Parts: sequence; structure tokens; C-alpha cells
Amino acid sequence: MADSLASQIITAIGGPENVRSLTHCATRLRFELVDASKVDQNSLEHMQGVLGAVPQSGDRFQVVIGGGVATVYENIMHLPEMAGVGGASASDDGQKSNADVKAEARSKARGKVAWLDSFFEYLSDSFRPILGVLLGASIIIALVNLLISLNVIPNDEVSAGWVFVKAIWKGVFYFLPIMVAYNASKKLKVDPWLGGAIMAMLMTPQFTGLMDAKTTTCVENAALGTKSCMANIFGLPMALSDYSGNVFVPLLMAAVLALVYHGLKRIIPESVQLVFVPFFCMIIVGALTAFIIGPIGVWVGNGLGVGLAWMNTHAPFIFAIIIPMLYPFLVPLGLHWPLNALMLMNIQTLGYDFIQGPMGVWNFACFGATAGVLFLAVRDKDKDMRQTALGALAAGLLGGVSEPSLYGIHLRYKLIYKRMLVGCGLGGVVIAILGWLFPSVTAAGQTVHGVTTTAFAFTSLLTIPVFNQMWVYAVSIAVSFLTSFLLIITFDYRTPEQKAEVLARAAANQKTAVSSVEAKGVAPAAATVTATKTEAPAAAATTVVNAPVAGQVISLDETGDPVFASRALGEGVGIQPADSTVVAPVSGVLQTVAETGHAFGIKTDDGVEVLVHVGIDTVKMNGEGFDVKVKANEHVNAGDNLVVVDFDKVKEAGYSTTTLMTVLNTVAFASVTPKTGVDVKAGESVIDIQR
Repeated sequence: MADSLASQIITAIGGPENVRSLTHCATRLRFELVDASKVDQNSLEHMQGVLGAVPQSGDRFQVVIGGGVATVYENIMHLPEMAGVGGASASDDGQKSNADVKAEARSKARGKVAWLDSFFEYLSDSFRPILGVLLGASIIIALVNLLISLNVIPNDEVSAGWVFVKAIWKGVFYFLPIMVAYNASKKLKVDPWLGGAIMAMLMTPQFTGLMDAKTTTCVENAALGTKSCMANIFGLPMALSDYSGNVFVPLLMAAVLALVYHGLKRIIPESVQLVFVPFFCMIIVGALTAFIIGPIGVWVGNGLGVGLAWMNTHAPFIFAIIIPMLYPFLVPLGLHWPLNALMLMNIQTLGYDFIQGPMGVWNFACFGATAGVLFLAVRDKDKDMRQTALGALAAGLLGGVSEPSLYGIHLRYKLIYKRMLVGCGLGGVVIAILGWLFPSVTAAGQTVHGVTTTAFAFTSLLTIPVFNQMWVYAVSIAVSFLTSFLLIITFDYRTPEQKAEVLARAAANQKTAVSSVEAKGVAPAAATVTATKTEAPAAAATTVVNAPVAGQVISLDETGDPVFASRALGEGVGIQPADSTVVAPVSGVLQTVAETGHAFGIKTDDGVEVLVHVGIDTVKMNGEGFDVKVKANEHVNAGDNLVVVDFDKVKEAGYSTTTLMTVLNTVAFASVTPKTGVDVKAGESVIDIQR
């Protein structure tokens, strides 16, 4: 029996005895090794399930896995030979990374019940990849609602212009089941296109048209405003429903598909699996979904939605308070995904959602606490915390994302939760009272106590207009934000020892700066200016990174590679090549030269670490079409040839030719700024670096 991916990685990394510690971030495993020279990098780069292997400074090494890195990490840490090896280690400055904090928080709930862990991972990976398009759609809805409320555009759903605007965001929610089916199938190691195709079957005009057939009998559901129909298919009764926007059906379908798919692969000869596995899956799972899984999924989703709606109607105070009080504990543990699914289901079945209003209270209590931390960091001249809090606050207020605040700050300083929960509770009380006194009226004319919305919205400043009774929602989140903010700046978020340490460090930094300039005979009043000058990079320092190949420069977000787009490997650019020759973008030593010729790591004399990755997934070509001109540990000058690539062969193999280049140690610099949207020749500047 072949070794697992986890075992193969540990063997290639030099064995468990070579591992000092192991952590992971969003896409990569981060090893701190005893001796980095023992790593079999070539083996790692050719390993199925590994996207790349990147040496770091010292004895650190990164193995790029992608979205499934958490699972691989868990598998490695559960290997018998890894017992006693440190995980979630601290960094050089004694601070744990956000990934370490995240893993530590989730370990409190994970590992006790294996199937429950797998269930939440399944939910998480089924929704996480599509959160971006959901956010985009929610912002479009928010802007349209704002323009309507300001009478800039008419609330006219009949005009062609309105229909067009509605179609832009409606498509995301209408075809949501296909997206979820794709992600869920991929998570279960099934051909994702197969899962998407089976779900799409239930959304074709032919299938939905059965609801209007003469032989079909339908019953209206007054509570949900939906229609249930029963058709006769080959003498068998089939319950018909509108599956647009449904999330429970694709989740159930993908689970059944995985059983059938992997079962068929065990019994069908490998030579004909490409044809007959999809063939039988579409017939078997397609029929099961239409007759059984689909109706069950609709029933489960409707039942949960109606149950929560009943609580919101009959016990609104409890509901409005319990949601914001629960979220601070659910999100760090990754247990909030079922509620996200219910929000989407409510919109699909009820036509509105009532969970997101109270959820927004928690989000803004979280952001208020972060704003308080930022205020204190500025006051106390805590540069590191100021940068962390500013980034987290921007991500929260503009994007509705709480994770940077949670993992970057809140879970590190336990006193924050005590302050933040007061904001959550008080905001919940306000939204409960105002929601009862000023109920919402849905599009169907229903009166609902509480704040509602017809969109799946990331609760940020930009999406406030998507909520009915917008002023009630705005007042509630303002109360939660200000409460947390004021409690943090009044009572602090640090212990006396932590605060004293920050103040001492700030004083020491100031004293060092003044002493440095006084030693040069400069008056203390000029300390700030002079210190800036003395810290400026030398004339020979690397300040630009050149294009390794001629072509059009694009953002990492446009490359289609989630690992690079996440900036897990640093800031950089993608280049759609117009030439076959790839050259060195900087002068330095080649620390990495992949035998396949698809990746090169260069470190300049002044410490800039640059990765050039030719094409996406081209490691699978095993060097075919790549004529490598250099060797590892060679010194190259900017413009020296690295590899000549037959990009036509890359295209024929089905891989993207986009050449990616990143500054691996981006965090070591004040800024790394890519220049995108231009056509360049090899050797022209595409990245600016500021020290």
C-alpha cells in the first residue's frame, strides 16, 4: 500500500527527527528544520498533492499544498512518528502567527469527534471559495438599494435596465447550487464538474418546466410562499421544487455522489473509467437526486428555516441576543458555516433572511474592539500593533471580514473578549427592542419582527443599505461598535505587564533613535529626520524587480492560481508571455532551480528573495518543453537566461502559460508594489520595493 501524502512529505523533508516545528497558513505547510540541506526538494516538487516547495532563510522550508493544507497538516501531526514534534510554534519574535492562533483555537473543538470535524471541514470548503462572488453580489444589491432610497433611480422592476441590473447579482444566487455542488464534490475528491452537471440537471428549463405540465399536480405553501408539485415519471411519483438558491440539496447530493463515484472507480477498469464512471454517476445519482435527495434537501432546509423563523417571531428578544453572543465563539472554531447555509436557505425559501441583522451586531462589536486597539496602539506608539489593527479594521469595515481581527488580535489578548461581549449583548438588546417596535415588511407583505434582508451580505459599512428597517440596523451596529470601542480604550485590552512591555519598548526605540543621531553630532530635534536618512538603503540596494519575460503584466488575482492570489508566497505579478525566453529578474544566487524548469528562486546580495514560477501546474509536465540554462547555487545577473520554454507545448498539455513572480519575503519591506496592466519587455521594471 502506497504511503500517504503526509508520510511522503515527512520523508522528503528529512524525516521526523529533522522537524523542529510545523505550522500552516492558508495554503502552505511551514517547517522549521534542524538541517534544511536534508530536504529532497525534487521529490516534493514531483509529489502528487504538492503544488510547490520553497526554501526560506535559515532552516525554514515551505511546502505549498493549497486549500486542503489544514487536512494535510492534521494528517501529518497524527502520524505516530510525529508524536512529540512541536506544532503551532512561535516565530522568531516570540509571537504566534495568525495560522498558529487559528489552529490553537480550533483545536479546542476539533479532534474529539472525528466525523463532526470532517462535517465542518466539508461545509467550510464547500462555501469558502464562493464567498468572494457572494460579497460582490451583496455590494451590488447594497448600492442599488441606496440609489433607490435616495430616489436616484426608480424602484421599477419592469424596465429593461432594472432587469439587467438584477440579473447581474441574481445569477450568483440562482446558480448557487451548482457552485456549491462543484466545491463539495471537489472536497470529497470527486470530479467537481460531475457534481456541478448533476445539480445543473435540476435547474434546466426542461426539468423546471415539469411543474407546469398538465399531468403535474401542485400545492401552494402559504407559510413559505412556495409551490410544491408532484409529477409522474415512468409511473413513479417525483416531488418537484424550485432548486435555485438551494444549498442543502447539493451538499447531500455530493455526499451520495462521492460514495457512488469512488465505488465505481473500484470496480470499473481504469482504462475505461473516463467514460463509464461519469456515465453511471449521472444516471444513478441524477435519478436519486431528482426522486429522493432533492425533496429531502428541500424539506430539511425549509424545516430549519421555519423553525428559526418561529423563534424570531415568538421569542425575538432571545433570538436577537443569542445570535451575536454565540458568533464570537462559533467563528474561531469554524462552526458558523451551518448558519451561513441557513441564511442562504432563508432567502431562497422565505424570500428574506432574519439572521444577518443580529449577526451584524457581533461583527461591528468585533470591529469596535479592533478600533479601540488601534486607538491605543497609536497613543502608545506601538508600531507593530498599529499596522495589524489598521489592516484588520479596514478588512472588517469595508469587507465585513472578522478573521483578521480575531486571529491577529482578539484571540491573543483574552481581555478583549470580555469587553467585546458587552458590545455584542448591548447591540443585541437594541436590535431586539427596535426590531419589535418597528417591524419589517417583506416584499410579500408579511410583517416580521426584526431586521431582514433579501441578500446574503457580508455585514460591512458598504452593505448597510441591503437591510430592511435600515436605520434600526444602523443604530444597533453603532451601539455595539461604540460600546466595544469605548470599553477597550477605557479599560485597555492588555494586562499591566503587557502594557508596560509595550511602553518600555516604545521608549527604548525612541532612546535608540536619539542616541544614534547624537553620536553623529546632530541635535536631538533633528532626530526623526536624521534617523530616517541613516536607515535608508544603500545605493546598491535592490529597489526594483524586472520582468522575467516579455508580455502583458496582470495582477496575481487574475492569474487563476489561488495559492499565488492569496499572497501566501508574497506580493508579485503574473505575466502572460509573448516570448519563449525567461530571464533572471534580479541579480543574485539561485537558491532554487526546479529540475522540471518551472520554478526558480533567487536571493539578491541584499536579501530580496524572488520566486519565478513559469506557468501554472507545469510541474506536472516533468520538464518537457523546458530547456533549463542554469543550475542551483549559481550567481546570475539580471537579464541572464534561466530557461527557454516551448509555450505552445504547455498550451497543448492544457496548462496556463502565465508566468508568476513574487517577492517571497514581502513582509520584510515597507512596501512591495506591482505594476500591472502594461505590456513589457524582459528586463523592464514590474515591481517596486521600498525598504
